[in-house]
Amino acid sequence: MTFPDHLVALVEAGLVLHAPHGEPGLSEAMRYPLEAGGKRLRPTLLLAVVDALGGRVADAVPAAVALEWVHTFSLVHDDLPALDDDALRRGRPTTHVRYGDDVAVLVGDALLNGAYGLVLHQLRCPASRRALVLGALVDGVSAMIAGQHRDVRPPAAPDEAWLKEMCARKTGALLRAAVAMAVALVGPAPSWEAAYLAVADELGVGFQIVDDVLDATGSDAVLGKPAGSDADHGKTTYVTVLGLARARALAAESAARASALVAALPGRPEALAAIVARVYTRDR
Repeated sequence: MTFPDHLVALVEAGLVLHAPHGEPGLSEAMRYPLEAGGKRLRPTLLLAVVDALGGRVADAVPAAVALEWVHTFSLVHDDLPALDDDALRRGRPTTHVRYGDDVAVLVGDALLNGAYGLVLHQLRCPASRRALVLGALVDGVSAMIAGQHRDVRPPAAPDEAWLKEMCARKTGALLRAAVAMAVALVGPAPSWEAAYLAVADELGVGFQIVDDVLDATGSDAVLGKPAGSDADHGKTTYVTVLGLARARALAAESAARASALVAALPGRPEALAAIVARVYTRDR
């Protein structure tokens, strides 16, 4: 199963083409986290679904870039002292360490607002479709923020059901948005839409379980961020609540469900299948 590196390359090219510009200093600070690399999972997933549904991948690049801007906004704010207080991201100092807390807050704000602007002004499609794409992005951001609130204000005794709901929002929301934005662009049959969204929902929870396991078992050098930070910061995760063995078992179960859902998809989901496989086998 070949990973769709050509789609990642399209995302990277789009990030360069649509790089932030304007206010001196702020634009540079916005580019800093965008240029740090990363998996580009969410925008690549969006393009893979467009491809699977028979849409024009090149036309979807601005939407993919917008989604990566939103994801980067969430990371910049997550790393702030008020939230996760992390000093390392993707192998280099986090935005607030490099530019200060005040500028990092503004960077996140500007990336979020700029993402909406990319969809409105750069996405070439009928206005009705553009509105649907923007709506899918807005819904994803709203759910992600709600999930973050759950993360910072957990109950006294969180259980597995609470963890699943929190992760479905905090992490899964933007993965679902990737698929929902692609669907909005292409406009497949309702049955196809439901099938692809089911994959996104499974992937959203599975991704976070794997992330929690990697945080507990990986190294700083491989992860590109401090390993073990979840436990150090008292975070509520699958590992800290349920234990490493149970988290690994749940990751394996999610991988099996996701694989079965992908195998049943209509269209041409080869690239999507490779992305799903990578999520469950990655080391960072």
